[in-house]
Amino acid sequence: MKNTAGSSRVAVFGSFKADMRAGELLKNGRRIKLQEQPFQILTMLLERPGEVVTREDLRLKLWPADTFVDFNHGLNNAINRLREALGDSAENPRYVETLSRRGYRFIAPVDHGPSEVRNSQFVAAAKEVVPIVKLTSPARHPLSWLWMPATAFAVLLVLLFGLNVRGWRDGLLSKSTPARIHFIAVLPLENLTGDPSQEYFADGMTEALITDLELTGAQVISRTSAMHYKGTRKALPEIARELKVDAVVEGTVLRSGKRVRVTAKLIRVEPEMHLWTQTYERDLNDVMALQDDIARAVANDVRVKLTPHEKTRLARARLVNPEAYESYLKGRFFWNKFTSEGWQKGIDYFNESIHLDPSYAPAYAGLADCYVSLGAFGIVPPRETTPKGITAAQKSLKLDESSAEAHFSLANAKTIFEWDWGGAEREFRRGFELNPSYALGHNYYSMYLSVLGRFEEAISEQERAREFDPLSLIINTNLSRTLVYARQYDRAIEQGLKTVQLDPHFGLIHGWLMEAYVRKGMYKEALRERQRLVGDSNEAATLEAVFKVSGYSGILRRDVTTMKEVSKRSYLPADILASISAELDDKEEALRWLEKAYEERDSGVALLNVASEYDKVRSDPRFQALLLKVGFPR
Repeated sequence: MKNTAGSSRVAVFGSFKADMRAGELLKNGRRIKLQEQPFQILTMLLERPGEVVTREDLRLKLWPADTFVDFNHGLNNAINRLREALGDSAENPRYVETLSRRGYRFIAPVDHGPSEVRNSQFVAAAKEVVPIVKLTSPARHPLSWLWMPATAFAVLLVLLFGLNVRGWRDGLLSKSTPARIHFIAVLPLENLTGDPSQEYFADGMTEALITDLELTGAQVISRTSAMHYKGTRKALPEIARELKVDAVVEGTVLRSGKRVRVTAKLIRVEPEMHLWTQTYERDLNDVMALQDDIARAVANDVRVKLTPHEKTRLARARLVNPEAYESYLKGRFFWNKFTSEGWQKGIDYFNESIHLDPSYAPAYAGLADCYVSLGAFGIVPPRETTPKGITAAQKSLKLDESSAEAHFSLANAKTIFEWDWGGAEREFRRGFELNPSYALGHNYYSMYLSVLGRFEEAISEQERAREFDPLSLIINTNLSRTLVYARQYDRAIEQGLKTVQLDPHFGLIHGWLMEAYVRKGMYKEALRERQRLVGDSNEAATLEAVFKVSGYSGILRRDVTTMKEVSKRSYLPADILASISAELDDKEEALRWLEKAYEERDSGVALLNVASEYDKVRSDPRFQALLLKVGFPR
């Protein structure tokens, strides 16, 4: 078959269009998410439609000799991802056919753009529509010389538009109609005071702008990912590629006494174009109106159509007590550290903000986030903190029902503490109505969907969270966690290894990699992740010695002994001992610890329905009775 791919880097098949130059797959004009390797495979298949692309061809192209991965697993996974994107199947293929032990073949008709035959047919048709003037006409009008080039130019226009020669039509249209901005990143505002103690203020203003932009309906990269570029010298196009955004907001903030000045500029990245630059200066007690003004200006330039509710929300910015606002910013600064110490300090600052202004709703929402997180991560007994978080969220909503953060915090508490599935769903839906771009909201909702066994939706929600916060370690880790719950262990490992590349020292991801390896029976790999998790050379050596003598179960038995001693001296979530006992097939101990976890309302109880370590005790009537007490939908 003749290879026509050289005439175009765009291929059309069925309702799809693949732009090989841009690396994009579109279906009916909408972009379909497809990772790099599956897209490269699609490109190779489209370049040789109807021909066999061998497994060896694919290996040499995509998995060179120095790539340390399981080629068979990697190729099968990439082909599955490609078929998912195309809505195709191996059993009844419409696009990609598998040839056993040989390779793959693209079997659908492919249009690679104009071929020589189609060119000649189009020119013939153009001649019929637009008559070509004969240069030897005996009687010429005095102005006929004007008509000849005009007619020729008309024919040229028809040909250029019809054939899209060298992308001429697309280029002209794209210049006359600028591409819409879909995703924005607000880069950390630069602190112009030169005082490091004022960094919290610049960071807080950055986060506030992100939140206000989210409330306009714009799709905005979350604070966690944006903060990776604080003090960076990377060029804007590089940042935009890494965050997958079309435009960035960058600027400076200067606080002097009770006055705040923010200079902001909106920049389209490709082609790079400054859309506007503006300086805003207000009293500190009017800082919320300043943030709303900037958000409105950005929303206007990215052509976001504000709903009446959003217009009202941005128009009613209230005056805020300057000291209360400062304490709130400090609270959010520590909340965002995502550590036990950070949440404890956050509680102190949020309480200080509330003391200064008891009607300041955002401080109550921040307080709720900290209290619920301390209980959810098993740092303190949930019965001591989570009810305080619920009360704080409810107070925030009483003062300002439009607080998306408070709705999401309340939904999370209803999931992991109250086990109120219907109430949680309502709070999630209201939160997304108010702020569909809130990455942590999608993260919490993914957890909710997971515990109910709605895995396809849960994975989609976690992917959505990552879209808004691509560099967040927690969100990337939780995608691995969700895949483990869904029993998709290969994908969990793949995602986990990508997260390790973001930060090899982030402990949680090694925990979930360890879990995925255990489920696959890859105990040596699980041991390696356990050693990385503890990060202590002496402990790592001890684990190695135990493993050599009694295998991975020996490590688990050692864990149980150690944790029982710890639980006598301080709080330790009982569900941890329950899960290890169940893994060791110690049914009586597992059920005893589960009853204790139920009484203490440990967050792990919400996972009983899906956690694979309980599979060995799942058929026991006592376990089933516990599921009923927790109230899982049948």
